Amino acid sequence: MAESQERTLRDVRIGDTATVRRLKGEGALKRHIMDMGITKGTDVFVRKVAPLGDPIEVTVRGYELSLRKSEAESILVQ
Repeated sequence: MAESQERTLRDVRIGDTATVRRLKGEGALKRHIMDMGITKGTDVFVRKVAPLGDPIEVTVRGYELSLRKSEAESILVQ
């Protein structure tokens, strides 16, 4: 059974934690996200979202990151 809607990190509410399922895209963007420590199976806690939705502040592997909306949309979570 296929999922009707893929959930991205962008859909996670402030204060919630999600587990990375897969990274969309390829090349430099995907490598950049992986270099930040966001890989399959990693838990990501959403700390804050700026008023206009960009950037999103998250905690990953014990450190804090700011992600652009476009980066968050390429991270599929469960």
